[in-house]
Amino acid sequence: MALKHEPTAPYHSAQDALRVLETVARRASGVTDTLLARETGLGTERLTALLLMLRREGYVEQITDGAYVTGHALARLGSAHEREQALHEKLQHTLDRLRDSVGAAVYISRYVDGEVKVTQYADSPTTPAVNEWVDFRFSAHATAVGKSLLGQLDHNGRRDHLSRHKMARLTSRTITSDKLLLSRLEAQPPTVPVLDLQEYAIGTVCAAVPITAGSSVGCLAVSLPLEHAHRLRQAADALNRNAAPVLLSLAI
Repeated sequence: MALKHEPTAPYHSAQDALRVLETVARRASGVTDTLLARETGLGTERLTALLLMLRREGYVEQITDGAYVTGHALARLGSAHEREQALHEKLQHTLDRLRDSVGAAVYISRYVDGEVKVTQYADSPTTPAVNEWVDFRFSAHATAVGKSLLGQLDHNGRRDHLSRHKMARLTSRTITSDKLLLSRLEAQPPTVPVLDLQEYAIGTVCAAVPITAGSSVGCLAVSLPLEHAHRLRQAADALNRNAAPVLLSLAI
């Protein structure tokens, strides 16, 4: 499977954060922000924002003299026997925080072995998840999640997926023409959220943003009831701003 890889802002943020973490990890006794700036080549404003994010996520900590050392979250993700559980918990914590700040159900999805898979999500009684009335594996053409994942594949990867899954009409808004869907996926800018405006289910709108890291294709998504459709763009922007910590967790 080849990727149509166009790095997004969260991808660049995650890459810069990794550079900071690698520099901190090399100095067990701690490293100052001045030295971090010199060694990473990052500007003061950029570095300050990254350090705030890394502290919030538990990847670095500040000691009494103000220097930075590696944090507990990094230690857990770096442990071979703890990594899988630690990653699941870290991602769930991020999703729960996003759900509460956005006021909507939030999802992480991956394209695994040629199929769409929602791997984790965070919902609540007041922010219910989408009712999966048609298996997400068979409805990629109609969901924001599916279209975001397919959009990160190359043309042959998309055609292969569509050849294995019939594009059923789920609502009056569902695209059932592979030619039309492929042209829209081709034209979709990687920095613009993919939308599902009642294409999968009447009464529900969704948005998704890519979290591609290396050869791994993924996305963050949010769903809202139709009466809150006016909040969809704001929710999608919040996803984009919070994609970097997710990418970073997956990359460590």
